[in-house]
Amino acid sequence: MVGASLIGTTIEWYDFFLYGSAAALVFGKLFFPASDPMTGTLLAFTSYALGFVARPLGGLVFGHFGDLLGRKRLLVCSLLLMGGCTFAMGLLPTYAEIGVWAPVLLSLLRLLQGFALGGEWGGAVLIVSEHGGDRHRGFWAAWPQAGAPGGNLLATGVLAALVAVQSEAAFLGWGWRIPFLLSGALVLLGLWMRLSVSETPIFLQARARARAEAARGVRRRAPLLEVLRTGRRQVLTAIGARVGENVSYYLLTSFLLVYITTHLRLPQSTALNAVLIASAVHFVAIPLWGALSDRVGRKPVTLVGSVGMTLWSFAFFALLDTRDPAAITLAVTVGLLLHGAMYGPQAAFIAELFDTAVRYSGASVGAQLASVFAGALAPVTAIKLLKDHGSFVPVALYLCLAATITSVAVALAVETRGHDLTRPAARTSHRARRGRHRPRRSAHPR
Repeated sequence: MVGASLIGTTIEWYDFFLYGSAAALVFGKLFFPASDPMTGTLLAFTSYALGFVARPLGGLVFGHFGDLLGRKRLLVCSLLLMGGCTFAMGLLPTYAEIGVWAPVLLSLLRLLQGFALGGEWGGAVLIVSEHGGDRHRGFWAAWPQAGAPGGNLLATGVLAALVAVQSEAAFLGWGWRIPFLLSGALVLLGLWMRLSVSETPIFLQARARARAEAARGVRRRAPLLEVLRTGRRQVLTAIGARVGENVSYYLLTSFLLVYITTHLRLPQSTALNAVLIASAVHFVAIPLWGALSDRVGRKPVTLVGSVGMTLWSFAFFALLDTRDPAAITLAVTVGLLLHGAMYGPQAAFIAELFDTAVRYSGASVGAQLASVFAGALAPVTAIKLLKDHGSFVPVALYLCLAATITSVAVALAVETRGHDLTRPAARTSHRARRGRHRPRRSAHPR
């Protein structure tokens, strides 16, 4: 169960992050040619942001049908759509070959990628959360989260290998297409894994109750309408918890490539190798942070990450400016460790905020709305700030602000650790809930 979810999310994040790395390294030259390299890169990242704009719509559609039809079916659909779009990108002609249609087609495929990923995240974390037990949900639900650095590790590793063995002319000519075409084989692996997964018992029980109520003439609102009526505070909490995590991640990975190669004028390999090493550490750290949240709570672990990111932001850029590869690797690794503290407990935390009948919709809408004004705008905003001011200081302040928003949102939220997902979602203090019932222990996922 956990393996199938991890492999599926790794493949989808590979597809999504591959675009970000390519936007930093080649898309500005091939699809958005301009006399100013920074302007071309900015245009490439603007198309990159389109994927985030489509994510809330994907969250709405996949969340609605996921709450009605089940988690498994929608996860299969999202994987096929994401992989198909990535494979098609590898076949696209460039601006030199078909002119303006090249960036138009690229942007359209990016929109579809975002739509698919908008439905992926909620389903992937729920299918593990709803199979797992209450006591160790943070650990098990963190594994799909590890798919993000896993996908980034895979995408960056493939690109780093190609950059190492190819000349720049060969890489720009045809080498960049290889990672996109590789997605076709990865999707077949992910599809095989996901078709072997069973639907979650918690969802099946909820659907049986809904059918029994319908037979008695009881009518329910659509899941999205219901979550907006009863769970607005939970949606806002999910958005707040994601802001600092989203902004920090895309600055530490995608924007980093631009900063090092364009602003500091260091080799592409320096940036790619730093992200590669840091992503490997990140991949291991995320489940460990999730496990820690099972012992001390979702809120304390998340606050370690958000407050720590606020303190690390200026040191991060100062280390980059040393131009020393070891210092750059250290800067990214520490940054992603702190990001992992926000990201590891996040899947269980957001799943525990919502009732089963609306959990896919609530988790997807809350998470993906944050991606629009946080993840989508982070690289574009940072590049614009760097271009206008020529200094990292405004970018570091931007990172501080985003991390502070997450700190405030999480500090004001209800602690959800140990919540029984078969019961109504927590809307009171953890101490009050603890007095009413003890968390039910259930079997670990296998």
